[in-house]
Amino acid sequence: MSMIVTLENRAVLQVAGADAVAFLQGLITHDAGLVAPGRAVFAGLLSPQGKALFDFHLHAGSDGTILIDVAAGRADALLKRLAMYKLRKAVTLARRDDLAVLAGWPGGEPADARLPALGARWIAPAGSAPAGAAAYDAHRHGVGVPDSDDIGQDDLLWLETGADLLDGVSFTKGCYVGQENTARMHHRDKVRRRLVPVTIAGDAGDAAEVRDGEGRACGRLRSRCGDQAIVHLRLEAAAGPLFLGEAALTLRRPAWLEPAW
Repeated sequence: MSMIVTLENRAVLQVAGADAVAFLQGLITHDAGLVAPGRAVFAGLLSPQGKALFDFHLHAGSDGTILIDVAAGRADALLKRLAMYKLRKAVTLARRDDLAVLAGWPGGEPADARLPALGARWIAPAGSAPAGAAAYDAHRHGVGVPDSDDIGQDDLLWLETGADLLDGVSFTKGCYVGQENTARMHHRDKVRRRLVPVTIAGDAGDAAEVRDGEGRACGRLRSRCGDQAIVHLRLEAAAGPLFLGEAALTLRRPAWLEPAW
């Protein structure tokens, strides 16, 4: 790794107690039992309809605790949501402002749970590395992987975010909130829209709507870093010319996204 930074736009929550794994297991899209030292898990907490409410990474903490790496602006809301489900389970929930999320690239261990090309990702004491969320965002856009800003809240179905292609869902772990619709989409191959990376050529101005060669709306801009962007696109429009305002879009097809086509 030649670059190691703190992702200051992320926060860390802690789930502790004898029921920590079982508590998360019934709520999130991936198998919480897989979390181990050096092995993180990418997952989501969904609405009953299968829309993404929160996306996060689970890391192993000390003494059997699980640390949740989540967008800082959504941390308190996630903590409140988890507390709603706590009931009488032997679980304690807390925000850990003494810890921070670090990322390093190129390469490195422990690898990002979504895609090794993103580099390493781990939890460390706050202040361990300089702030570098903007540099990481540029790196991520270059790799072509969506993140929390692209996913949003209660907007996209979990499989539309690419979670099935980025190891963000288990289809064998059993029930969780939003599981029924997510499993149905997967088994019936009903994912018709996805977050995909594009390259922008020209002046897009303030345009946010993606249009096809006939001028029909077929997607929407989710985030941008220079000439690299992530758009939510109707897949049937992927073969034709695409435009964002006056700018032309070139669809990128990184290896992780190939199964979508």
